[in-house]
Amino acid sequence: MHIALVTDYYAPTLGGVQTAVRALAESLRAAGHEATVFCPLAGPSPEEGVVALPVAGAFRPDGYPFAWPPRRVAAALAEEFARRGVDVVHTHSEMFAALGGVGAAHELGLPVVHTMHGRVDVYTASVLPLPAVTTLLLAGLHARQVSHAGLRVAGGTRYTATATARRMWRLMLAQSRASDHVVVPSAHFARKLADQGVVTPMTVLTNGLEESVAAAAGTATPRVLGADEPLRLVWVGRLSPEKRPGVLVEAARSFGDRVSVDVYGDGGARRSLERRAGRVTFHGAVPHGEVLTAMRSAHALVSSSWDFDNQPMVVLEAAATGLPVVHCDPDLAEVVPDGGGFLTPTPDAAGLVATVERLRREPALLTTASEALLRSGSVVGLSAEPLLEVYRSVTRGR
Repeated sequence: MHIALVTDYYAPTLGGVQTAVRALAESLRAAGHEATVFCPLAGPSPEEGVVALPVAGAFRPDGYPFAWPPRRVAAALAEEFARRGVDVVHTHSEMFAALGGVGAAHELGLPVVHTMHGRVDVYTASVLPLPAVTTLLLAGLHARQVSHAGLRVAGGTRYTATATARRMWRLMLAQSRASDHVVVPSAHFARKLADQGVVTPMTVLTNGLEESVAAAAGTATPRVLGADEPLRLVWVGRLSPEKRPGVLVEAARSFGDRVSVDVYGDGGARRSLERRAGRVTFHGAVPHGEVLTAMRSAHALVSSSWDFDNQPMVVLEAAATGLPVVHCDPDLAEVVPDGGGFLTPTPDAAGLVATVERLRREPALLTTASEALLRSGSVVGLSAEPLLEVYRSVTRGR
């Protein structure tokens, strides 16, 4: 079977979607299938099996190359799908590379599987300038590729309380409706989608790590915090408001000199964060291996996002290295293996401070959590078989 993986985010940029798509491609190839990644790129890819799509000349939202214009993107994908004998198109985003993939698949009569990686409503509200206006433009452009007709979003929940949020939920519903099957990495996000009326067949399938990443993580050992050493915390991700790195920076002012904080990643919020960072060290965007090295030497990973993340790949990487996870979002308890993390009592800086102070007072908690992660072993490696069954089901339907 030949699967086209179409995404708006891929290497050399860093992020959870990029990591998940790379892991999926690796697992499909290991299972004896052909997987080709189609994505916008700023330059040639060093990887085999990656095809660059047309991109906008200057427009780089959040630093990412942007697939554009839509007609050229769809035409390029249709030509490549036909030439390569693609059997299934699997989209991994809701922007114009993925939309071109949907259009090309419909033109050629190919089935579409879509993975809903994250909350477009939160992302656009945090990243786009004047979101009340720019989401109107985005939704209009999206609707020209995939119909939004007849879709209604209930406003009775916290996450659909604003017109901007409901507009983006309609976009997610439209993308789901245009697909033959929807894959969601977490049950908590799948419930929200079902509550808002997604009727396309939907399967919850956890992400996993590439075997190569697991190998690069090395041999994990339990974390032990000595009485005379600082508690070493790491934060990894895009420095963008929806990830709430500012909550960590604010909390770090109260940690004292017995706690060190290292941040890995870059983004539009970096400069303002550095101005008020105090004891936090910013390393910027670094090679993936350096992040794994930092995880191996740290005592805990901090995940400061709240009501945004679906299944953060960085949490899976932390678990693979035996690194306990301090998280602010109760939904992420589904992602952290049992006993391997600590939910803050409140999602704000005060909640983070309270949890870090507790770990500083009771260091044995870190060792216990680390040992639980090492016993779990559930996040290492990705079995292609459940997703291959989804592919088989949509091809049988065709």
